[in-house]
Amino acid sequence: MVPESPEESLVTATSAAIRIEGLSKRLRNGVLAVDHLDLEVARGAVLALIGPNGSGKTITMRMLLGLVRPTCGRILLFGEEAGPGARVLGRVGALVDGPGFVPHLSGRRNLELAARLIRLSDGIADLDGAVHMAGLGVAIDRSYSSYSHGMRYRLAIAQAMLGSPDLLVLDEPTTGMDPVQTQQIHGAIATCAGAGVTVILSSHSLSEVERLCTEAAILRSGRLLAAGSIAELVGRAPALIVEVDDPDRAIGLLGDLGGSPQISTIGAQSVAIVGGVVGMREVVERLERGSIAVLGVRSGGLEDSYLALLESAAGGDPGDGASP
Repeated sequence: MVPESPEESLVTATSAAIRIEGLSKRLRNGVLAVDHLDLEVARGAVLALIGPNGSGKTITMRMLLGLVRPTCGRILLFGEEAGPGARVLGRVGALVDGPGFVPHLSGRRNLELAARLIRLSDGIADLDGAVHMAGLGVAIDRSYSSYSHGMRYRLAIAQAMLGSPDLLVLDEPTTGMDPVQTQQIHGAIATCAGAGVTVILSSHSLSEVERLCTEAAILRSGRLLAAGSIAELVGRAPALIVEVDDPDRAIGLLGDLGGSPQISTIGAQSVAIVGGVVGMREVVERLERGSIAVLGVRSGGLEDSYLALLESAAGGDPGDGASP
């Protein structure tokens, strides 16, 4: 491959919202929390960082925000070097430690206080836009202490959007929420994305990632296993997942399917079929003729691709990574 010229490298860097190159972080206890991470996020993308607990998602976000210094490597935001105190961080809104507001003040008053701080930093606070983003209606004038969990997070996202940022960073924004609250947060994020804001978030809900995000990056033990559009990552998944009462016998019965697909077990009661020319009806009929009870059949999705990548990286053990 011909190396990029300085001019070509600059064009690539400035065309991306985020460009991470060789990023590593070794903690004081010696653990390598992030291990030579390379990642690029296009402007306007909604990207999810996914991985087990301890895979390096949160510490990567903290380095992105200049809250933690990397051991080596660099981060470019909109073509500018990022780090503690970097000017470009003024273009970033974030929610990484959960919402923090004055309990006895109203939602509106809390946003007004936050807006003053932004102005003191020479930023521009869009208070009206933030109030609209919160979508709290008349509740915006109620005390923060009366808010539900979901309402508090919506207000926190609105606060992150006060300075009309170009990049929004959210660490597990729907954790602990019920379906209605989750839908409300999704609506707020979609509104941000619809306004052209680049969003990077972490999540343990892969169904949420499939619905909300355009791209994802899968981490394990601080290393990047895969990254790409949701469609690309789902394309790595098995064509069919068949839940049966006897996976070993099922594999024997399906071994000569057309196109010679790869067939393997997933967990205790599922068989994955990858490749080949496979029809769901043919699979079910063949198994039932062999007296195999078919408990369920579905197409593979992001979760299946994710689990397969983790199992491959761990030598068959998809457990949590070791790094924070």
